[in-house]
Amino acid sequence: MQSAADILEQIRPFDPRSVRSPIDAFAATPTQDASDADRRRIADLLGPVPVAIDELIRQSRESPAVVHTVLLELELAGRLERHAGGRVSLA
Repeated sequence: MQSAADILEQIRPFDPRSVRSPIDAFAATPTQDASDADRRRIADLLGPVPVAIDELIRQSRESPAVVHTVLLELELAGRLERHAGGRVSLA
């Protein structure tokens, strides 16, 4: 094989019926925005003592995406401190 034409000549004999098409098209899960009640509930679970993010997710009964969004908002507002081991506390 010397050129692209040689390669195309080699792969052209494939029967298109032998190639499977995807069963389901990929559809991303819609992002879930945090409500004010979610923000209050998560903030109420925080205090000066560091708590594991996984524990916040469990106690708040919110999706990890919502909890991480609220934590990021608190961090950007300067109200959250991150600690080793995936723990957070109010600043």
